[in-house]
Amino acid sequence: MDVYLSALGCRLNEAELEAWGRDFARGGHRVLDAPEQADVMVLNTCAVTAEASRKSRKLARRLHRQNPRAKLVLTGCFAALEPARAAELAGVDLVVSNADKDTLVARLCEDLDATAMPAQARDEQSLYRAARTRAFVKVQDGCRNRCTFCIVTVARGAERSVPIGNVVETVRDLVQRGHREVVLSGVHLGGYGGDIGANLRQLVEAVLLSTDVERLRLSSLEPWDLPEGFFALWQDRRLCPHLHLPLQSGSDRVLARMARRTSRASFRALVDAARAAIPDLCLTTDVIVGFPGESAADFDQTLELSRELDFAHVHIFPFSPREGTAAARMSGQVDSEEKRRRSRALHELAETMRRETLERYVGARRPVLWETVAEGSCVGLTDNYLKVLVEAPSNRDLINAISAPLLCSVQGDALLAQH
Repeated sequence: MDVYLSALGCRLNEAELEAWGRDFARGGHRVLDAPEQADVMVLNTCAVTAEASRKSRKLARRLHRQNPRAKLVLTGCFAALEPARAAELAGVDLVVSNADKDTLVARLCEDLDATAMPAQARDEQSLYRAARTRAFVKVQDGCRNRCTFCIVTVARGAERSVPIGNVVETVRDLVQRGHREVVLSGVHLGGYGGDIGANLRQLVEAVLLSTDVERLRLSSLEPWDLPEGFFALWQDRRLCPHLHLPLQSGSDRVLARMARRTSRASFRALVDAARAAIPDLCLTTDVIVGFPGESAADFDQTLELSRELDFAHVHIFPFSPREGTAAARMSGQVDSEEKRRRSRALHELAETMRRETLERYVGARRPVLWETVAEGSCVGLTDNYLKVLVEAPSNRDLINAISAPLLCSVQGDALLAQH
């Protein structure tokens, strides 16, 4: 059968999508780049905010309009939290819970009575090629934390880790397929292995030791539960010098209301330790503005700490009450105009820090993995997660190549380079 896969939300949703694509291909099915000719469409939904749930419903309706004859399957966090509502959407044939995601392909083939042509399975790579040169690998699901703004714990359930040997096997397979970079992803990646007697350091060591992956990157890491000696792993230069550590707030009072297991001091100490161990580390983060009870002084502390820690990029989220979370019921809700004002102020600071980060690398060379071509330029990312543009050469294809161009100037949110 012909299958179309789509996702909203986090990198973990993307990792799951890529895994399903490989599984469908192994079964002899073809994964398409567009939904119009598909026999089956699978949408991996998001529900991290009420707006994400709304977008999930909107995309499901759009997919059905684009191809009303296809079977439409919904899974992901919106489908897990509101299965009845998901099932009632026009065109939806099957709702798969997050708990059943690992068997989605087998269940889908069985429930929809799908058959494959054996001849197709002989050339798996011709049937499925991920759109990216980076591949995302899900190594962990679920979360033991109870942050008061987060619904994902409810949607994803208890922590579950993929055994180290299985992850190593998946990475080897991806390297054989030609991927130059692999990103390890999870809901609470730092808690990897707690349920199977392992930890994230052991997982990363095994992947570096037992595979030929050229670049290994870690997805978002909560700033706690990291194993002892974790930053020593970066002595292997294949491990990319980039960390995404969600701050959420720079105020201890707000962090306590969020039930975050960190403080200003502990977050600062973690960043200091990381930068001392990892040359040219770029640090990115998430911040929620206008959390219930956040005062002007609390927000000023967030600005102050963000400036001090010099983030290369900040994902900024004005607080949105999410039904089913403790934060939605809290007193001290911040009015919309004040949230917009604080968001603008943090965006201005984030743009300044981003530009300063880029300017520090003008005149240097960094290894870049070239991923796409847009408007005559090749676009790629440095090992430390900076966007780079270079004029697309007429005599060779740079896509999925790694090179170290001279970084010449800053243009918007990217560095311009020349070979």
